[in-house]
Amino acid sequence: MKRMKRIMYVWILLLVTAGFMGSALAQGLIIYPAKGQSQEQMEKDKFECYSWAKQQTGFDPMIASNAPQPPPDQSQGSVAGGAVKGAAGGALLGAGVGAIAGNAGKGAAIGAVSGGAFGGLRSHRQKKEMEKAQQQQASQQATQYNQRQSEYNRAYSACLEAKGYTVK
Repeated sequence: MKRMKRIMYVWILLLVTAGFMGSALAQGLIIYPAKGQSQEQMEKDKFECYSWAKQQTGFDPMIASNAPQPPPDQSQGSVAGGAVKGAAGGALLGAGVGAIAGNAGKGAAIGAVSGGAFGGLRSHRQKKEMEKAQQQQASQQATQYNQRQSEYNRAYSACLEAKGYTVK
């Protein structure tokens, strides 16, 4: 008796899980029971095809993109750091030139302003290059994900069609 309850519980859990997965598994596919299969049989077949397609392709649509996320945006620190480094270097250079010319304070101020400006421009360019590289990486990952999903959908559809369903 306990075994029978346990088996029923497993089947109910399986059907409920398959029902929740239906929309994720179908990935936009329309599935029609062409041979009059019951809803319960259809859910069982969909789950079996999900497992088979996942095993065949190595892709699981239930798991979000396996692609690593881009690193957090640290551009604020990079720009500020570059501007500070540029300003410090410019100040030192300006102080040296100003000392040689006889007015270290004025030379340092001019050096700091120009060093900060050039440091900020360099940091801005580096930030743009980093953003472009991150966008390219994200685009490549999305393309790979879509290709793997398409391969999974083909396998999933083939399995369902073999079980007597029409899949579009």
